[in-house]
Amino acid sequence: MSTHTMKAVRLHEHGGPEVLRYEEVPVPEPGPGEVLVRVHAAGVNPPDWYLRGGLTRMPGEKESTVRLPVIPGTDVSGVVEAVAPDVDGFAPGDEVFGLLRFPSFDGSAYAEYVAAPASDLAHKPAGVDHVHAAAVPMAGLTAWQFLIEVGHDHPSPFQRGRHRPTTLGADSTVLVNGAAGGVGHLALQLAKWKGAHVTAVASGAHETFLRELGADRFIDYTKQRPEELVHDLDLVLDTVGGPDSSRFLRTLTRGGSLFPVFPGDFDEEETAKLGVTVSTAQVRSDGAQLAELGRLLDKGTVRVAIDSTFPLSDARAAHERAARGHIQGKVVLRAT
Repeated sequence: MSTHTMKAVRLHEHGGPEVLRYEEVPVPEPGPGEVLVRVHAAGVNPPDWYLRGGLTRMPGEKESTVRLPVIPGTDVSGVVEAVAPDVDGFAPGDEVFGLLRFPSFDGSAYAEYVAAPASDLAHKPAGVDHVHAAAVPMAGLTAWQFLIEVGHDHPSPFQRGRHRPTTLGADSTVLVNGAAGGVGHLALQLAKWKGAHVTAVASGAHETFLRELGADRFIDYTKQRPEELVHDLDLVLDTVGGPDSSRFLRTLTRGGSLFPVFPGDFDEEETAKLGVTVSTAQVRSDGAQLAELGRLLDKGTVRVAIDSTFPLSDARAAHERAARGHIQGKVVLRAT
């Protein structure tokens, strides 16, 4: 490398999108087990604006690891610039993508370069550009670890038991609430890949998009209440989650499952009476699982939608777009 500094977005204080500063900072040095990646694109995710707004401790953590100023971001796609001596499987020039150091706020992805754990990375599919690859990691791994394979034994900070995905097949009936968003549109496609019959719930503007992705049924939540229209479901993946998630309990068949991505409060007596399971998980970085997703992306089995892109220098506008909601796919920053 011919330079020792780079451009990055940093927080010196917490607040609204206006606190995101684009400035000159030192290029990081890769430590043991890490590679230095020249970032071409970085995905924008909810933890980024949670950190910006003042959340500095991940669920389950006893104390914060955040020290201001901090570079936000976890999702990257780029090219390997250098590798630590103990790293195998990656070499300078390799195109890679990954979810970095999650769950934590230490990803530092909103930058021209990032030191990334090699175990968090996968080779980028050749047929997928950097913008689309950067949109995949957090949303794709969330969908994967909820629906396909958790892949780790770490306890969830949200519940006593370990999350266990439901086996999906040709006889499975699935509803995805918030199906047009980052997690939702990828989860829909993974469920279809497994052969399930999928009902997608979103606003009417997204119907054509979701049917093109394979939705067998579409419900416009602005006009109809999905919990009044569907029943005997095997699985509900609620990407909206929160306090209203319990309304989906009675849409399930006995033995069915409700997976809220954002945990809410549920009456254990009610779930026991209905004979259903409520379970959630916390997504974790996993390069091996991302490689599996990459193969599906390369074959066209799964595709990722881009809502909008912004230059790294205008991260504020990207966060303002995210705050307006009704996102179709993902918001991405272009670093090059």
